[in-house]
Amino acid sequence: MKYRTLGRTGIEVSEVGYGAWGIGGVQWTGGDDDEARQALNLAIDQGLNFIDTALAYGGGHSEELVGEVARSRSEQITIATKIPPKNLTWPAQPVPLEQVFPADYIIECTEKSLRNLGVETIDLQQLHVWHDNWAEQPEWIEALLKLREQGKVRYIGISINDYQPTNVIKALRTGHIDAVQVIYNLFEQAPQDELYPVCQELNIGVLARVPFDEGGLTGAIKPDTVFPQDDFRSWFFRGDRKQKVFDRVEKLKALLGEEAATLPELALRFTLSHDAVSTVIPGMRSTKHVTANIACSDGRKLSSELLERLKDFAWDRTGDW
Repeated sequence: MKYRTLGRTGIEVSEVGYGAWGIGGVQWTGGDDDEARQALNLAIDQGLNFIDTALAYGGGHSEELVGEVARSRSEQITIATKIPPKNLTWPAQPVPLEQVFPADYIIECTEKSLRNLGVETIDLQQLHVWHDNWAEQPEWIEALLKLREQGKVRYIGISINDYQPTNVIKALRTGHIDAVQVIYNLFEQAPQDELYPVCQELNIGVLARVPFDEGGLTGAIKPDTVFPQDDFRSWFFRGDRKQKVFDRVEKLKALLGEEAATLPELALRFTLSHDAVSTVIPGMRSTKHVTANIACSDGRKLSSELLERLKDFAWDRTGDW
């Protein structure tokens, strides 16, 4: 496992981290708690030391599992979690801040996460949605700074709305944000344009999420793939989306070779090839996923020639998706 510095926090994190949404037990089919424990422990055995979870994942169940495993280990594990919007609306809308992140709610949620995780301090506390209209309003940051002064939070982050990578730059320039979490993958390359240069300028850590595009970039999604209705992917791949993803992935297969032998490897290596990325956090609900994903952390980046060809796969889905 290779390690990178999480921006100005100075924390050395494994460049492949653990995305813990799927082990929350809600909105995803497959897997169970015992398998999740095995996967988490195997990941730590192989050098992983960064786990991202959230209070909203399974109503705190993901946090409980993460905390249970982390407390059982002698290794130093960095844990990031998130405060859900009070109005439970994803993505964030330009509504008054008090509907989403009032100060007392931020504190209440942080206390819940501390109990779920069984820790005294959250390494990275993130807001689970964001709208830059709130950037200069003092209430949200005052609450988080109070928690930091009390020793309950070490660092502060924002998880950016899906496919809105610039809708955080005002907040970053306030000087209070230590890390951002953003969708970044072969289809969603937009963070490279404006967000990443700002993060590098301000030395802000980057957590790259959804590297496999919810499974689309693994090659597992076919036009006839069917998910249970209560599985998040039945919504994500609704309508003709499976066909559109399949068609693009079939073309992507032509680029497999010495630099990346499989689609998942190509997807992870693409994400890790950008210097702004501190860690990529794929969901890993099974031990086989852990082994395959961590194998990509060997220090090899994709060549400039291949990265240039991969630009053709950037997909602006604001109107098409």
